[in-house]
Amino acid sequence: MTDEAVHRTAGDRPAAVAPRRMARLDRAEALRLLGSVSLGRIVFTHQALPAVRPVNHLMDGDDIIVQLHDGATLASIVAPTQATGVVVAYEADVIDPETHIGWSVVVTGFAQRVTDAAELARFAARLRPWVEHPGTSAALRIRPDLVTGLQLTTT
Repeated sequence: MTDEAVHRTAGDRPAAVAPRRMARLDRAEALRLLGSVSLGRIVFTHQALPAVRPVNHLMDGDDIIVQLHDGATLASIVAPTQATGVVVAYEADVIDPETHIGWSVVVTGFAQRVTDAAELARFAARLRPWVEHPGTSAALRIRPDLVTGLQLTTT
């Protein structure tokens, strides 16, 4: 493998892209970048296997808020009374497909169902689902424990 990224041209021929440098982001910058986008992927355990779902999110301080809809697999992973929650991972990125420049953030933490009616109303007013679902009356709060951010830049 080389350090050089490759993309396909119109004739499906590989065209080289200049090598990229990967720099680690600190926690604050990684969470700031996460807050600059509204779509990501949540990783959780479903029937004892890893599962990934694309979801929309917003940031509430350092916490990630994901809207749930009735009947969704995600809605069943966390019971409202669990004290610590369930371990999940959350990932979002913006990487240009042509230049291969951008960033990626992965957060691992505990997810808990939001049960406070005032918070639910506040989040529902700010979250815009990317897919229409009837009954989006629930939300999940992810409290980041491990935050890893990487930035891809030119050398």
